[in-house]
Amino acid sequence: MEDNHNHGSMDKFNDFESRAREDVFSKSVRAGRRTYFFDVKTTRRGEYYLTLTESIKKIGNDGRFHFEKHKIFLYKEDIDNFIENLQETLDFVKAHNIDFEDDETQESNSESTDDNQ
Repeated sequence: MEDNHNHGSMDKFNDFESRAREDVFSKSVRAGRRTYFFDVKTTRRGEYYLTLTESIKKIGNDGRFHFEKHKIFLYKEDIDNFIENLQETLDFVKAHNIDFEDDETQESNSESTDDNQ
């Protein structure tokens, strides 16, 4: 008779261990109620890909907090084109002195300044 009791635990452990190997590098940027995550991961075949995640802190109708997330997955065949177009967009913004800072960002920046004092 086979003991199936531990197999579920081992499967969960193996899944956790597998996911842990997938995460290669991670950076985050806090911006008010939003947090942006930049993660480099690997597929099971060892190929790298990038995930860009926007996480927004929201309050539900029940008064509890939750996070709304939006993800972009960039695979190796798309990264060069993505970077080229992102750089072109950033160059345009700089050349035209476009200011993206809004009231929420200014409040966030003043809060973090206050925290540092």
